[in-house]
Amino acid sequence: MELEVYVVAFDQDKMILRVPTNRAEASGMRALAGSKLVDDAMKTLGGRARVKRTMWSRRAQEYEAKINSGDLISIAEVVRDLHRGDDQPEQSYSERQLYESALDRMARELAAVESIDKATAMEKLAKGLAAKKKVAAAA
Repeated sequence: MELEVYVVAFDQDKMILRVPTNRAEASGMRALAGSKLVDDAMKTLGGRARVKRTMWSRRAQEYEAKINSGDLISIAEVVRDLHRGDDQPEQSYSERQLYESALDRMARELAAVESIDKATAMEKLAKGLAAKKKVAAAA
């Protein structure tokens, strides 16, 4: 019996995943984001934070769902909304965990799309978030 599979290596976790090609879509696999989608996500990152006035547990569930959706724009929204500048109050543990999870997911996608390493992708995201701070200061 022959089985055609996608082989995905996760260097960070030292894990290799093999997914049968006929089950790829059902298992949630998707193609990498295109350069236009990455540009849109970077614009989203530089936008104004939109934090709802609902209970934290409800917002945390929504943020988790956005992160797990795999949609780069949604992940950028989470990073943007949970980002704290040096002049802002400290994040709670759960906020920081969600922020770091979203930031890591976005950096890995950016690194894969632009064929750069994760550290360079993190620097690029930091610049996008710094641009947000300049826009907010100007307003």
